[in-house]
Amino acid sequence: MDYRIKMIVPVPVPQAALEAFSAQIPAPLMMPGVSVEFACAARGGSALDSIYEGSIADAYCLEAGARAEAEGFSAVCVNSMSDSGVAALRSRLTIPVVGTAQSTYALAGQLGRRFSILSMWDRWLWLYDKVLHEQGLEHRLASIRSIGVRPDTAELLSGKEDSVLPLLLDAARRAVDEDGADVLILGSTTMHQSHAFLAERLEVPVINPGLVGYKTCEMLLTLGLSHSKSAWASPLGTMDGVFLGA
Repeated sequence: MDYRIKMIVPVPVPQAALEAFSAQIPAPLMMPGVSVEFACAARGGSALDSIYEGSIADAYCLEAGARAEAEGFSAVCVNSMSDSGVAALRSRLTIPVVGTAQSTYALAGQLGRRFSILSMWDRWLWLYDKVLHEQGLEHRLASIRSIGVRPDTAELLSGKEDSVLPLLLDAARRAVDEDGADVLILGSTTMHQSHAFLAERLEVPVINPGLVGYKTCEMLLTLGLSHSKSAWASPLGTMDGVFLGA
């Protein structure tokens, strides 16, 4: 059976950036018969720098994915550690809706006792707190280590490898040696270009969240599972056109 997965980036980005995001999922790691299509929120901020921007992202991720089932997609994944709009999309859709952060934290809990998050930016702390609290996983967090570099959702890490990668490695080393982390998580799907560099230099697992979100979609589709409608009840009526003023 062929499957189509829709990956939603929760902020508006140019087409070239969507292509960079798609590089998170190397073709050899894709299950035969699966195709992935990246889309982004039509409106909103550029970097999820606050709860304010996060609330806008929730709405426009819902808008980006609300018609996915009718469009023939088999699953939807919000490709961000913010899990923007995941709950609303689960209410709207019956096909699997995957939150990248939820999937990543669940995997980290299987690979070790305590995990640390490697972040680009202090202004992302709110989104980690949000999902960890929702999932009741604060007690599994060893630390959040931020390198204090504003992210670039258009270029990702391209052209900045020489300056950013050593900072991430130092933060990772401190998380393991000083904070007691036995699993490390990249704090954003925009950081996927750092995964191989870090994984080769560290003795603990390093999780690339965008790939985990994708693989979670594959697993659910293969097993014939989707989210419970007892937990995320469908609306009595839809109003998808509200975003278009309809």
